[in-house]
Amino acid sequence: MFDFVHRKKTIVQVILLLAVLPFMFWGVESYRTTGQESYVAVVDGEKIHRREFEQALRNQQESMRSMLGDNFDSTLFDNPEMRQAILESLIQRKLLTREAVNVGLTVLDSQLAHEIQSISAFHDDQKFSYQRYEELLRRQEMTPAMFEARVAAEVMQQQLLEPIANSAKVPETVIQKTAYLSGVKREINQFHIEPAQFVSQIVPDEAAIQSYYDNHQAEFLLPERVRLEYLVLSLEELAQQEEVTADEIRNYFDEHQSEFGQEEKRRASHILIAVSETASDEEKAAARDKAENVLSQLKVEPEKFAELASTHSEDPGSAKLGGDLGLLGRGILAKEFEDELFQMQPDEIRGLVKTSFGFHIIRLAEIKPADVAPLEEVRNDIEQLLKRQKAASSFGEAAEDFSNTVYEQSDTLQLAAERFGLSVKQSEWIDKKSKEPTIIANKKLLAAVFSDDAINDGRNTEAIEVMPDTFVSARVLEHKPAAIQSLDVVRDEIIKRVKQQLAAEMAEKEGRAKLAQLQAGESDSISWSGTKEVSYMQSQGMNIGALRTIFQTETDKLPAYTGVAGSDGVFNLIRINRVIEPASSDKAQYQVIENQLRQMLVQEELSSYQLGLRQRYDVKIQEEGY
Repeated sequence: MFDFVHRKKTIVQVILLLAVLPFMFWGVESYRTTGQESYVAVVDGEKIHRREFEQALRNQQESMRSMLGDNFDSTLFDNPEMRQAILESLIQRKLLTREAVNVGLTVLDSQLAHEIQSISAFHDDQKFSYQRYEELLRRQEMTPAMFEARVAAEVMQQQLLEPIANSAKVPETVIQKTAYLSGVKREINQFHIEPAQFVSQIVPDEAAIQSYYDNHQAEFLLPERVRLEYLVLSLEELAQQEEVTADEIRNYFDEHQSEFGQEEKRRASHILIAVSETASDEEKAAARDKAENVLSQLKVEPEKFAELASTHSEDPGSAKLGGDLGLLGRGILAKEFEDELFQMQPDEIRGLVKTSFGFHIIRLAEIKPADVAPLEEVRNDIEQLLKRQKAASSFGEAAEDFSNTVYEQSDTLQLAAERFGLSVKQSEWIDKKSKEPTIIANKKLLAAVFSDDAINDGRNTEAIEVMPDTFVSARVLEHKPAAIQSLDVVRDEIIKRVKQQLAAEMAEKEGRAKLAQLQAGESDSISWSGTKEVSYMQSQGMNIGALRTIFQTETDKLPAYTGVAGSDGVFNLIRINRVIEPASSDKAQYQVIENQLRQMLVQEELSSYQLGLRQRYDVKIQEEGY
C-alpha cells in the first residue's frame, strides 16, 4: 500500500498540503465576508476564486519558508511574475481536471479509498487511522466528501498525464552521442584579445555619433513618469496601533503552550467497541454491554489490558499492538477521548468513554511533560500576534472607511492619514514598468496613477488592494510625458558606446587575422594561457558558445586552432592540443544519461500537451484580479 507515496509523489504532496496546512491560512478572521466572492480567472466556465488563489500563494510562501528558513525573502511574492506563475499553475490544474472528465476518466471508490489510506498524514503507527483522518479534516473545516473530490481530481490528472509520460522514447543513437559528448575532453590553451586595448585609438567623428543616435533613439526614450504621494493601510500597520495587556499575553501563553515548545504528550492504549452514531438503540446497547463486560474483566485483571485489546478491540490499527496508540498530543483525538486522557494518572484505566466511533476503554501508560519556552522569551511574539488578531477583527471596516475617505476627499490624502494614524509617503520618479518600491509596483495601482483622473485632475486613486490585507491610495504630485532625450544630453554616453563597439570590431578583426595565420601554418609566437581540459560536463568557466566552437573544430591535425568573439567584445583565440577520448561508459552511467534525456523529453511533451489544452479551452484572466 505504501508504494503509492513513491509512485505518485505529486499527488501526495498536494494531498499533504490540503491535510496539514494550518486552518488559519484560510482566513477565518478575514474581513472578506461579503456574499459575492471575487474571482481571478475563469476556466471553461469554472471560476478560480480569489480566496483559492490567495491560498495557493500562501501555500507556496510557507513551502519556501520551510525550505529556506532565515534566507526566505517574502518580497519575492510581491513580484508580478511569481503571482502570474502561481495563477497559471491553478489554471493548468483546472484544465487537466476538465480534460480528464471530458475524455471519460473516472476514479473507482475502491481506488480512491486506497489512495487516501496510503497518505502517511493519516497514519498512526504506519497504519491508516480513520479517527485521525476525520480529526484532521474537521480541523480544516473540510468534509470527507470535499477532500475525496480533491483527491479524485488529482488522481484523474495523473491518469491523464501518465500515458504521455510513458510514451516518451529516446533514440539509441541520441543516447550514444550524448554519452560520448558527456565524456570526451579537449586539452586547450587560450589567448584573449581585449577591446580595451583599442579604445584609446578611437575618436568617433560627428557622423558616427549622429548615426548611432538616429538608429538607437528607442534606447534614449524616457518613458512617461510620475512622482507620487501615497498612503498604505495594512493589517500590520493597524496592528501596531493596538494595545495588548500583560494579562492578555499571559492568558494566551497559558492556553497555547504547544506553540512555544514541545507540548505535553501521553502514551495511551485503548479498547474500542465500535458503533456508529446512526446505529439503532439496540445496537448501541449491545455495544455498551460488550464494552462493560471487557471493563469488568480489566478491573479484576488490569495486567491483561493488551491481551484483551488484541482480542476485543475493533480498532484494527491498534488492536494488533495491544491497543497502543503511541504518544499523543492535544488536537488529534476526539474531544471526549482527549478530555479523559489528559485527566488520568499513569497506569490508570478509565471507561467507558463514548465518542462518535463507539465506546472506549483507556489506559494511560506514560506522561511526557511539556518542554515550553519561558514567557519572557516569547512575550514580544505573543504581543505582535495578539495585536494582529485585534486588528484583523476590525480591518474590514477600516478598509471600507479608508476607501470611502480617499474617494470623498479626493484632492488630499492628509485627512485619511490623520484619521487612521498613517504617514503620507512620497516616491521617486516611476514609470509604468517600475518594480520598486514593491508596494506601489502593482499593475492595477500603476494603471490608476497613469489615468487621466490622476494626472489631469490630481485626484486620489481608489483604495487598491496591492497584496492581501494591504490597501494603497496614491496621488500624482508631478508628471512628465514620454520624451526622447536630446543628442546633447546623451552625447557622452553615445561616444562611450561607439568606442566600445568599434573597439570590439577591432579586437575581432585582429583575432581573425591571427587565427588565419595559425591555421595557415605560420609560426606560433603567441603567449598562450595555461593548459586546461574542457568538456561539456566540465566547462572550466567557458561559456556554451566557446565550448560549441571547440567541439565543432576539426581535430584530424593537431594542434588545431579556432576562435570566437564573446558578447563582451573579447575575442577568444583557442589552441586545441589533443582529444581525450572517454572511458567506456558503464551500464549505470549509461542508464543515468538515458533517464535524464527521457525526463527532458517527457517535460517537453507534457508542456506541449498542456499548451494545447490552454488553446482548446476558454480561459479568461481578470487582469487586475490578482
